[in-house]
Amino acid sequence: MKTKILLADDHQLLLDGLRPLLDGYVDIDVVGVAKDGMQAVELARSLNPDIVLLDISMPQLNGIDAARRILQDSPDIKIIMLSMHSDRQFVHESLRNGARGYVLKESAFQDVAEAVLAVLRGELYLSPALRDRALTDYVEHLKQSDQPPSVPLTGREREVLQLIAEGNSTKQTADLLSVSVKTVESHRKQIMDKLNLHSIAEITKYAIRHGLTQLD
Repeated sequence: MKTKILLADDHQLLLDGLRPLLDGYVDIDVVGVAKDGMQAVELARSLNPDIVLLDISMPQLNGIDAARRILQDSPDIKIIMLSMHSDRQFVHESLRNGARGYVLKESAFQDVAEAVLAVLRGELYLSPALRDRALTDYVEHLKQSDQPPSVPLTGREREVLQLIAEGNSTKQTADLLSVSVKTVESHRKQIMDKLNLHSIAEITKYAIRHGLTQLD
């Protein structure tokens, strides 16, 4: 039986390169392509792929939160993140939200194939450039484990932050997330309090700086 793969990336050039590479493997079938995070969640639900290759920086819903939603619906799906970001924050957040692989876009396409084979074997996969750094970070984490942790945003708070940063109104954000306007307003206040932000402009700058959205 072929391994079913869903691709999710808003860059057509990358999709044009990845799809024939993966389709070239006898046991792999690319069953769908998503251009934003929301669509990735919907297609994962309807197509039930074995693996989802997710870009981190996508419109409407970033890859990290898309991964979290996909795994809430289908815990057996394997997630591999694709990213131009090598920052430890993105790697840590991806793995914390259930990703089984993290491939840098600057890596050779062969890395993607290796990642697919690795996660199918039940292994974690990191691009070679990230492996030594991950080990170093782990050692540092052990050294600092007695220090109080920072307070991160919740998944829903990240979703609200991204949608606001992308120019959606409170009502539009509420509609996209299927929640009330009051709930969005509450999340926005919590976000601003946690991050010490004081305006929509500051929220937007934070989202861009941390890879949750990008300038067109």
